[in-house]
Amino acid sequence: MSTVPVSQQLAIGIDIGGTNTVFGIVDHRGDILYRGAISTKKHNNVESYINELYEAVLPAIEHVGGTDYIKGIGIGAPNGNYYNGTIEYAPNLPWKGIVPLCMLINTKFNLPAALTNDANAAAVGEMMYGAAKGMKDFIMITLGTGVGSGIVANGQLIYGHDGFAGELGHTIIIPDGRLHHGTGAKGSLEVYCSATGVRLTALEMLENNPAKTSLLRNYPVDEIDSRIVYECAMEGDEIANEVYAFTGKILGMSLANFVMFSSPESIILFGGLCKAGDLLLKPTRQHMEANLLPIFRDKVKLIFSELKEADAAILGASALVWELK
Repeated sequence: MSTVPVSQQLAIGIDIGGTNTVFGIVDHRGDILYRGAISTKKHNNVESYINELYEAVLPAIEHVGGTDYIKGIGIGAPNGNYYNGTIEYAPNLPWKGIVPLCMLINTKFNLPAALTNDANAAAVGEMMYGAAKGMKDFIMITLGTGVGSGIVANGQLIYGHDGFAGELGHTIIIPDGRLHHGTGAKGSLEVYCSATGVRLTALEMLENNPAKTSLLRNYPVDEIDSRIVYECAMEGDEIANEVYAFTGKILGMSLANFVMFSSPESIILFGGLCKAGDLLLKPTRQHMEANLLPIFRDKVKLIFSELKEADAAILGASALVWELK
């Protein structure tokens, strides 16, 4: 049992991505005192991954005065199950099946550990350190390579009976719509409103409007990505701007459904696509409001995250530690 006062205790936050793992040591204010990273994808077995992670984090623990100062370890990971402390069938990680991650971390570090999925971790981080401070009802939507979400109601993250609630990115928004190659679903939110979705929409619009000039035609098809679409839109390109108008329409329609489900105070958007600013926000807000029942209209704030993208994953994961008993 640590004798260090609670106010001086620190948390380790670890975010496991398909390519890299980032970690940091965080204080109660959300200041990151130390940070580092290792490769995730080079480890085909989870034991060698845990060993390298331990070797990388150890100097950080020593830097802050040893394990007496560390309350615990919080981890955000794809398909992370909060209840069981397991990563379950994560398609983008090198370890297959069910991985008892919290048990492995706890055994190696001799510290308590908590795990959730990456989008839920972002929601917890936003509630503790960011735009959702003081809010009891909000939805976090992460718009990156995929679309993730964390739903907070009555001050509690919604986990569902099995730990996997809140997969709003996989809800079907256009029946029999675009195929999601990862899941086999047709017409899910993720396949339209992720960075991948923006790219696919741009390619479709270029193909469907062969006579329309566009800066996007200056790029080889396999080079067009959401960043290039954004740059072309900022230069006034018509098709690139239409891509954002369409993406905002789909996102706004989806958010209207989510609002009518949990009546949040706000919806917080986070991730790479948010760099588009009003190009995305304006059509999203317009179509969200247009699809809401009158009792829900003009009540829900639609805002961008206040957490730095580089810090959010570490902060979100670390915030789980303060809930540990």
